Amino acid sequence: MARYIARRLVLLVIVLVGMSAITFSLTHLVPGNPARLLAGPHASQSEVDSLAHQFGLDRPVPEQYVVYVQGLLHGDLGMSLTTRRPVAADLAQFLPATIELTLLALLLTVAVGIPLGIVSGVARGTVLDHFARVLSIGGVSIPIFWLGLILQLILFGQLGLLPASGRLGPFDIPPPTATGMYTIDSLLAGRLDTFVTALEHIALPAVTVAAGSIAVVTRMMRASVIESLEADYVRTARSKGLPERTVLSRHVLKNALLPTVTVIGLQVGYLLSGNILAEAVFSWPGIGLYAVNAIGNLDYAAIMGVTLIISFVYVLVNLLVDLLYAVIDPRISYA
Repeated sequence: MARYIARRLVLLVIVLVGMSAITFSLTHLVPGNPARLLAGPHASQSEVDSLAHQFGLDRPVPEQYVVYVQGLLHGDLGMSLTTRRPVAADLAQFLPATIELTLLALLLTVAVGIPLGIVSGVARGTVLDHFARVLSIGGVSIPIFWLGLILQLILFGQLGLLPASGRLGPFDIPPPTATGMYTIDSLLAGRLDTFVTALEHIALPAVTVAAGSIAVVTRMMRASVIESLEADYVRTARSKGLPERTVLSRHVLKNALLPTVTVIGLQVGYLLSGNILAEAVFSWPGIGLYAVNAIGNLDYAAIMGVTLIISFVYVLVNLLVDLLYAVIDPRISYA
């Protein structure tokens, strides 16, 4: 097991190096002058050249990449052109909001997608099954930004049930910072009113981000349950007179969970990428909104920082999913 984890961590480093090279190349292929955007339309050419020299933008692209990697090896993610702050400091400020949104969306994906897939698979061909399949198709088909706007229009504009944007209300005081996630920090501080407010503000963006993942997990769980129900070991268990609940819990669900857990791990990447659109729609101050502003200003260092952190989280989560296989099915070993 230790050797397997060590090998995966080495591969993690290789993936991050590859992602950094690809992202760095693509960002520098985009036409535009970041120094000109930063200096403003009325700046002189000498002022633009001075800014370009200050941030190393006047060097050849391969040399810029070598300098960036050297800084990366020392934990330096570069300086943001937009905020004039170290990218590491910006990510430390904005990342907790994205993690909070992603965790809640993932919780909704598991809490809704798995039970809905089980019911749909067990009740195959019934009204419940057709209803779950329609929801799944709708969840996959609807674009994230469109769903977010519709939810804002109905639940905020028409019904006034939930706030449209932000993490807290304009007059709410954030809880003392422990994790940077307002729902958790408010509970740790014993401020239930702030917790309710934070939960109300995160509800719409979390549902928006989770909708597509819920649909994918539901369809996968349904297919896995149907396949398991038709397996020989299930027929054998039923022939022994085991109750249907025991058959489902001991034989069907454990085997159906393996491919579903794989899909859930893959959906973490979808949730992180979906956060970029959702955070822009709901003005959620996470790394998604930070990335949108960085792309608009050709902020190379900020774009690289967001890409690397998302890649790191995605690969790490999939490593944890692989290790979870051994917990779900003891027959699996990484020795």
